[in-house]
Amino acid sequence: MPKVSSVIVPYAAYLRVYEPLAAFPEPERAHWTRYARRPDRPTYQDELRRSLADLLPTPPVAVPVHESGDAFVLEADGVVHVCPWRTRLRGWQALGDLGEELPAAVLDAVLPPLVRDQAAQDYERWLARNPDARPWIRTATWQVPLNWFVLVADEEREYTKGSGDEVPLLRYRTPMVQARRRVARGLRALREAVDEGPLIDGLVDVGRWLEEFHPRSLVELDYGGLVHALPAGDLEGDRSAADVAEGIDALRRGDGVAAGEAYGRLVERWRAVRDLRSAN
Repeated sequence: MPKVSSVIVPYAAYLRVYEPLAAFPEPERAHWTRYARRPDRPTYQDELRRSLADLLPTPPVAVPVHESGDAFVLEADGVVHVCPWRTRLRGWQALGDLGEELPAAVLDAVLPPLVRDQAAQDYERWLARNPDARPWIRTATWQVPLNWFVLVADEEREYTKGSGDEVPLLRYRTPMVQARRRVARGLRALREAVDEGPLIDGLVDVGRWLEEFHPRSLVELDYGGLVHALPAGDLEGDRSAADVAEGIDALRRGDGVAAGEAYGRLVERWRAVRDLRSAN
């Protein structure tokens, strides 16, 4: 469980893919094999702090100059799985979304247009040399996208309250084959019930992303810093994955009332987080 720090970087949730070492070509596989043996591997908070530290210089560093050699590591059934940070790639991709996240005046103050333009040019050149690049981690601030919950099941939920110098933890982990199967079933039910919508678009997008990885990978949905935005009682009682599954199952049965009730619970649960975001 992550420990409390004097500088907590909150309010971001993560969708991660952990691939088995066998999925990586050499010499990268050798690098991750050595890395997995390290006793001092950093946490997601360390990753975020490093990213924020790049914004302090003048001018700020919008994207790291060099790609990160760090990763998250877990072992399941005797197999080591690795989730590379790929901080530089994710930084470039996040820049493209900032225009929708921040007002223009705030964005220009944090990252001047000249800095953003240079980063965009760097990314374009890099992408021409690496057309198949993709991140192992997706990040969402102030929310968990509903389409992420389609990938997991309530029985895969892991929750610890946290005490003393440790913070709460709420996450789900599932085999890749299960995540892909749930995407297919969810899309089938949604498309039979509605013509189009953001949930379908998001599920199509995340499904395509999952296809990029080894079939024996693990998928993790981690509330990350969102545990600081939800009251302890609400966090303990959070059953969003169950509500999404119930809503999709209701649509499959043609029960619009039950689907609406499940959706209503989700809206009510996440309203407090959205209100906190507006206050900030």
